[in-house]
Amino acid sequence: MTAILDQLRTAPRSVLGKLPGVSSDDDETRRPLPVSGMLAAACTLGVGLAVLTTLTLVGWIAAPRGTLGSGLPGVFRTAAQIWLAAHHAGFEIPGGRVGLLPIGLMVLPAVLLYKAGRWMARDADLRLRLPARLPKNSPREKAAARRRAQLLLVAQAGVSLAAPYALLAGLIALVTGNEITQPYIGEALLSHFLLAFAVGTVATARTIGPWRAMLRLLPERVRALTVGTAVATALLVLFGLGLVLVAVAINFDQVRALSDVLSPGVVGGLLLLLVQALYLFNVVIWASSYIAGPGFAIGADTLVAPTGVQLGTVPSLPLLGALPESGPVPAWMMAVIALPFAAGAVAGVVVARMSPSPAYEAAPLWGFLTGVTSGLVAGLLAALSGGPIGGGRLTAVGPSAWEVALSVALEVGVAAGISAGVTNLLLLNRKVRAPLDRAAAPVRKAGAAIARVAGKVGLAEADTRPLPGHWMDATEADTQPIPVIRDDWQDEHASAAAETLSQARPRPPMDQAVPARQDIVDESDDRGGHVIYVDPYAWDRD
Repeated sequence: MTAILDQLRTAPRSVLGKLPGVSSDDDETRRPLPVSGMLAAACTLGVGLAVLTTLTLVGWIAAPRGTLGSGLPGVFRTAAQIWLAAHHAGFEIPGGRVGLLPIGLMVLPAVLLYKAGRWMARDADLRLRLPARLPKNSPREKAAARRRAQLLLVAQAGVSLAAPYALLAGLIALVTGNEITQPYIGEALLSHFLLAFAVGTVATARTIGPWRAMLRLLPERVRALTVGTAVATALLVLFGLGLVLVAVAINFDQVRALSDVLSPGVVGGLLLLLVQALYLFNVVIWASSYIAGPGFAIGADTLVAPTGVQLGTVPSLPLLGALPESGPVPAWMMAVIALPFAAGAVAGVVVARMSPSPAYEAAPLWGFLTGVTSGLVAGLLAALSGGPIGGGRLTAVGPSAWEVALSVALEVGVAAGISAGVTNLLLLNRKVRAPLDRAAAPVRKAGAAIARVAGKVGLAEADTRPLPGHWMDATEADTQPIPVIRDDWQDEHASAAAETLSQARPRPPMDQAVPARQDIVDESDDRGGHVIYVDPYAWDRD
């Protein structure tokens, strides 16, 4: 505490030193990190409450009197309670508890915290305090030390933003309670600290460089496991979103009928649409739990799962009109259980490609571990998406966290283990063949160079191309030139044409000698059957 007070004492001098025309005796011109974190937390709370107060005021004007409290103090108190609900801090009401809070409302504080974290990192000059980029071929110990220093600084920045943010949220929870709703101060402190720490660390790490540079802060195995878990979780969420859109399209008439029953008016209709949009992510997680197998509940003794649907009285929210009717489910709906296996197969390939294992049996274990972490994340999302709404039947709304975690861990883990093992095996085989090809290439190049040098000095033929085989060994697939039998050979058709032309020409004088024809054989005289006639094309016949 004394250290923080000392830094607070030096903060004004640092601020004045940055103003033009004002000199500062302090050589350290940057603002201390805890001071920057406190300012960022206060600005985030102020901006967030201002936005929610504006929306609440619009709803107070459109809603009947007394719904959102009496007068402007009731509006401010309602806006503060919505801000606490945006961090998933529950409330106690007469006869029960409110824990089913919209996850979509967390987007507003998350965006504000990210902007505040980036400002905090720039204000405290964390980019200068981060270790410089190491040169290539640096020792591994030096690189590991640099990574640990960066992670420590990122964690310090996250705590500097989260600690004052949680303390201010606790003060808000103390002053916003009334006779109807009473916030849980412990949940408010914990939820605000966790959200601010998570977003603040990401924002601070983003100052190091692009997203790939952020991932390099983690060790190779942890980085591959993190990316694989993110891929599997994202695919499950996308599958859930697709299922919700299909269900809304099929049951659109029922959704519209529920909207007509409420008849909220223009402003109320816009607010109702906003509330449904904020709860959309909850419904998407319920659909992901449906795909995983356990399903979800809409009250006590209810179940919506691929094995069957059992419903009772459903809250009058138009989005819930997309729920299927009670009764057995068609057999083809069981095919949706294959989607988590597909997500696990993709995640296993990603893990194996990012971090191949030299041992064949290690890759399936890392793939299965990816399924376990994906199950933990799915269970956390299931817990955030559900919760009670007062007492009575609505004490159990949403999926069961441990059932979803177990189902996703087994389904994604088995598929990821198989795909990671196969991918790692293919990568290892490729790595084994690659050195052999690279080792043979220099030998071939050296042989060709030796042959060229030997050809130049006369020890070998200059042409290093392979010599053609004997013409009698030729086959139909060979393209070697046909050997010439005789240079003065004439085709029999050419001989006949030449004889015809000679007969058409005028005869030479009697005193001029006529050369004898060498290509004409007197077949009438076979010399007793001992004349041998040679066919020059016999070599080309079978």
